[in-house]
Amino acid sequence: MSDQGKRKNLGRGLDALLGEDALAEFSSSQKAGETKVTSVTVAPIGSLVPGRYQPRTQFVSSELKALAASIKVNGIIQPILVRNSQINPEKWEIVAGERRWRAAQIAQLHEVPILVRKLTNIKALEIALVENLQRANLSPLEEARGYEQLIQEFSHTQEKLGELLGKSRSHVANMIRLLSLPDSVKSLITSGALSAGHARALLNASNPGELAKLVVKRGLNVRQTETFAKKAGVKSRKSPNKYEKDADTLALEREISTSLGLSVSIHFTPSGGKVTVNYDTLEQLDEVLGRLKKH
Repeated sequence: MSDQGKRKNLGRGLDALLGEDALAEFSSSQKAGETKVTSVTVAPIGSLVPGRYQPRTQFVSSELKALAASIKVNGIIQPILVRNSQINPEKWEIVAGERRWRAAQIAQLHEVPILVRKLTNIKALEIALVENLQRANLSPLEEARGYEQLIQEFSHTQEKLGELLGKSRSHVANMIRLLSLPDSVKSLITSGALSAGHARALLNASNPGELAKLVVKRGLNVRQTETFAKKAGVKSRKSPNKYEKDADTLALEREISTSLGLSVSIHFTPSGGKVTVNYDTLEQLDEVLGRLKKH
């Protein structure tokens, strides 16, 4: 699918989220200095601050310089979407267009066109996420964190996110699962050494960190990585670590069982262990609880 086709599939898109086309409104902009809400105006570049809900955390220096060179020649064609800052009333919080703002600073502009909107926190995050996805600006982890934030802070469901962004529920779920990978794997994703497809293939692996290093070293494609991860997973399940009970542990089990009059098992795990007391009736459970309370 072409980039244009992908953008069309991004749910409602910016036009629907904003209520009207920002470019059209910019063509009939207000006079400089006006701060009427939901209007286009011009603001000092220093009066803008990065958005609280900007999902993008990385800005490539070379790309910003290229954009700055274009801005020097053509200016900023599309205004930067802002809302009143909730932290500093004298500032405008950027909702969409932080790259343009950063590039404008490199281009040494003193003023930038802004489109002012009254937006709730949830709407600000939705718009920031959609805008970045439409422009293919987000890394896989930035996209995943944006999804997670909408779910955790604003109680969005995966289905609702899918409808909003034109993505399937499974896509949203799989992207969020990337955040559960070890930091070493996430670093490879951030650097571009590992794609989201590679990372998804490692999600169910027993040791994704080590496998990721081998995938990068061998230059495996996604299909090869999937096969590699499956083989590694099967091998690890065939030879699990076993923790044998020694004579002291067995003796302790018998001692506790005799004291309680119930069957007791002691199990070891890599991170510690657990003691299991098996009872048949609630009376037996009450007796155990009574003994614990006495101690």
